[in-house]
Amino acid sequence: MNQQALSAFIWSVADLLRGDYKQADYGKVILPFTVLRRIDCVLEPTKQAVLAEFEAKTAADVSPQPFLLRKAGQTFYNTSKLDMRLLIGDQDNIAANLYAYIQGFSEDVRDIFERFEFATQIDRLAKAKLLYQVTEKFARVDLHPDKVSNMQMGQIFEELIRRFSELSNETAGEHFTPREVIRLMVNLLFVEDDDILSKPGVVRTIYDPTAGTGGMLSIAEEYLSEHNDQARLVMNGQELNPESYAICKADMLIKGQDVSNISFGNTLSEDGHSDAKFDYMLSNPPFGVEWKKVEKDVRAEHEQKGFNGRFGPGLPRVSDGSLLFLMHLISKMRPAVDGGSRFAIVLNGSPLFTGGPGSGESEIRRYVFENDLLEAIIALPTDMFYNTGISTYVWILSNRKPAHRKGKTQLIDGSSFWQKMRKSLGCKRKEISEEDITTITRLFGSFAEARMATVLDANGKEVEREVVREGDVPPNAPEDGKVRLAPLSRIFPNESFGYRTITVERPLRDVQGNVVSGTRGKAKGQAQADSALRDTENVPLSESVEDYFEREVLPHAKDAWIDHDKSKVGYEVPFNRHFYVFEPPRPLEEIDTDLKQVTGRILKMIGELSA
Repeated sequence: MNQQALSAFIWSVADLLRGDYKQADYGKVILPFTVLRRIDCVLEPTKQAVLAEFEAKTAADVSPQPFLLRKAGQTFYNTSKLDMRLLIGDQDNIAANLYAYIQGFSEDVRDIFERFEFATQIDRLAKAKLLYQVTEKFARVDLHPDKVSNMQMGQIFEELIRRFSELSNETAGEHFTPREVIRLMVNLLFVEDDDILSKPGVVRTIYDPTAGTGGMLSIAEEYLSEHNDQARLVMNGQELNPESYAICKADMLIKGQDVSNISFGNTLSEDGHSDAKFDYMLSNPPFGVEWKKVEKDVRAEHEQKGFNGRFGPGLPRVSDGSLLFLMHLISKMRPAVDGGSRFAIVLNGSPLFTGGPGSGESEIRRYVFENDLLEAIIALPTDMFYNTGISTYVWILSNRKPAHRKGKTQLIDGSSFWQKMRKSLGCKRKEISEEDITTITRLFGSFAEARMATVLDANGKEVEREVVREGDVPPNAPEDGKVRLAPLSRIFPNESFGYRTITVERPLRDVQGNVVSGTRGKAKGQAQADSALRDTENVPLSESVEDYFEREVLPHAKDAWIDHDKSKVGYEVPFNRHFYVFEPPRPLEEIDTDLKQVTGRILKMIGELSA
């Protein structure tokens, strides 16, 4: 059964629920039953061996848990004599038997169903006389990993969550990230470490503070196992949404991961991995979501712990907590002397430039640049996510930059690398192809400047696109056509993103035009500043303030001076400005010719109407 057929089958359970359940509540039944059937199928081959071992060890008065885990061949087990196929053999006692079956699982699995509040749904289905029918439907489908791979299962969960979110007017993007975006992030994360990751028996840790259903962690593991089946990736994460957490935990259990590494709760206020450091990290925090609910805890950590905590550099405005997650990930970096870390995070455009010098946002960017942590920022196409069509960017940060990247930051404009989807999913109308993922990864890996050459025919229609790296010759233009070149990958020294905001003062003058001097303290005998004439100038960090002042200010205001006490340092990334290509307007002769043609056609039409 392919993924679409399987998700359609599971979705068909909704037909049973219609009328007794609101559409928004379908997921409360279908998601836990899907997880239950998946776990049931995984344990089926070892079921009898586990039961026999349980009886033997119980009779011998020996703690059975380690023996049961070994017999099950998993990190979980079930000691009930029931399974889903046996459940449907006793229709009259289906509710009591289902409760007993759930209680027979090991503690981690029971916790999953508690997060789903599954007991409440069993009661509700039993009262509606639907429990047997729903159980029977799921008992008939085979969800064993031999039939449905872990990757397929993850996609099925995401498809179901997306549908339920649309029905309840929630945003599916809060729960998961498009798979091709994750693949791009994972490629960027691992591309510079191929030599290390190809060694037999290598073990690395990865962490996602906004784990959702575990999609990012799963794709990272798939990437590593494809390149080195002897490598091991230890997964860690935290998730706030109970249903997403339950699915993530179930997925990790089936994959043999230590589920104690997956924490429940709000990452910003209750860090589930407070003392841990990781080799790699991935995150897609919610875009533009306020952090007012956790403001008290976050501010307390900032003020009391400073740089010994997670939020030392500063705090962004309460309306957008994206940069809090960025700082959280920085705090989880393994020290460079211990091998260092690299992480990828998806952010919207706001963290690039919001906030002036001295603001929380600017101070966070300043910390990132002055500690040389940012390797690259990659612009993604719009309409990539399920809940928003805004521009998004992948930031790659590392505290173990290779020598050729030190002191520099790479910007890649990947906004043109997309293809239209055959069917839109919410706000998602575009996707990135495998070929485009490879191109962007190579641009990052090569750390070279490049341009995009777009070949246009005589009618201005695009006929070809080609990435032109430094030293390459652009393609030739066709007859009467042209080649349009636009920057694609650019490299800048870190200081080029910083600037000083200086305050320029002008003297206060009386009605006769004489300069008014101060009469007290330090200002005695000095010209008083006229606040109405006060102005500010932004001076690049790479330029001398005095040179700038003499060149740009003094020629226009010879009596001006700088109040150095008010100077501030700021950082921003004007991404679009670095990729803007000026296209001169058409010659006036061409425009006049077009206007005459249009005017002629209008006059002719008016003449035909009057005739």
